[in-house]
Amino acid sequence: MEKSVKVVKDKASETQAAVGIKTKNLYNRMEWAGAFGDVGTLIPFVVAYITIVKMPPLGLLFMFGITLMASGLYYRTPLPIQPMKAIGAAAIAGGISPAALYGSGIATGLFWLFAGVTGVIRPIAKLATKPVVRGIMLGLGLTFMVDGINRMKTAPVLAVIALVVTYLLLSNPKIPAMFMLLIIGVVSAVIMNPQIMSELAKIHIGFSLPVFSLPMITWNDFVAGTLLFALPQIPLTLGNAVIAITAENNELFPDRPVTEKKIAISQGIMNLISPLFGGIPMCHGAGGMAGHVRFGAKTGGALVILGSILILIALFFSESVAIIFKIFPNAILGVILFFAGSELAIVVRDIGDKKSEFYVMIIVAAFAMWNMGVAFLVGVILDNSLRRGWLKN
Repeated sequence: MEKSVKVVKDKASETQAAVGIKTKNLYNRMEWAGAFGDVGTLIPFVVAYITIVKMPPLGLLFMFGITLMASGLYYRTPLPIQPMKAIGAAAIAGGISPAALYGSGIATGLFWLFAGVTGVIRPIAKLATKPVVRGIMLGLGLTFMVDGINRMKTAPVLAVIALVVTYLLLSNPKIPAMFMLLIIGVVSAVIMNPQIMSELAKIHIGFSLPVFSLPMITWNDFVAGTLLFALPQIPLTLGNAVIAITAENNELFPDRPVTEKKIAISQGIMNLISPLFGGIPMCHGAGGMAGHVRFGAKTGGALVILGSILILIALFFSESVAIIFKIFPNAILGVILFFAGSELAIVVRDIGDKKSEFYVMIIVAAFAMWNMGVAFLVGVILDNSLRRGWLKN
């Protein structure tokens, strides 16, 4: 009798998922823990933008928070918001002005909105077969893990302690691993740098609102942002923030699916609005979702939580952002990146035992650790050549 009741309940659950009953966002301790699963990527970029590019922290953090909340409330999965990495790296290295960065954001937004609305993204996405997608995800995951290891080298003893504690608590529902990781980070920051307490004492509260940034952008800023930053970002965004994130979301949350078209339009809208109020170019990165999920997130509640925190910091503590983020040692950020990368890389376990598909996945992963756009192109050519018998492995 009990077995039959269980079967009925299971079938009822499947039926509910099939008819599309909405999963509600949660705000429990696991969602709170998962909310910090992507700070390993977020914090280094934010600090670099503020200290090197001289971006006003108020608009940057405020728009990041707004887009995080919008993503969490709309998609109801931990579909992340991340800095666009190619643009970010180029901006930090090349000394771009904030106005040109805003211009690159608008150009990026126009491109992805056009690609999504016109349906151009669909035939491109269809070229991404399973081994190509898995290769991109594996390459991105390994990139995160390597970056994490390099950060952990800055404090090896701390990193080992954090790794062990995190690993032991990852499956513990009562004590989220992220909470212990943050505690270890704060305590170690104080021990390694006693002066940090006097720096934290300088934090002061002051309410401010974002400034409308459009008047700052000249035609030259828009052209420079488009040619030097927006165009090189497109291949990376296609592989990581359109194709890979769609596959990852739909595998982890089949009851809340997304399409490449929807993701493209989403990125178009966010990048058209964000620069108007001081925000940076952003995307839905696959690595970010892996981080949120690895540390406990199961719904969009994690994004709403993180977005709310960033908005609070922006409105009341924007002048002290660089000081606040010092409580996260580089080694701790490395541990977060390492586990996020492992979560993303492990999805390739379903590739099967077909030699040709495994071969394509490995080749694509290797190229993805260098350039996502090249990896996608190589993967499509190699996969089609093997399927048509033009090449034999």
